Amino acid sequence: MTIPSVLATTALVIAAVALAKARRAARRLERLAESYWELKYECGQLRSRLARLEPEDPASPGAAPKPPAATQSFVPLSSLKVPR
Repeated sequence: MTIPSVLATTALVIAAVALAKARRAARRLERLAESYWELKYECGQLRSRLARLEPEDPASPGAAPKPPAATQSFVPLSSLKVPR
């Protein structure tokens, strides 16, 4: 065998291994994303069940005061000049 054929074979083997690892990582990422959304859905379900069981009473002494609503202000882009 000549050197170019050995290098080509080695590169082909490395590419096949990299492809297998990439597919495995993609499958794992898909499972993790699915688990994340299932957990997020279950958390919302539990939060709504808890809200039905224990409604919030703002007059109760243990209730924390709500923070004030965030205000939005307009900032013109011309005031955000980047120094060069």
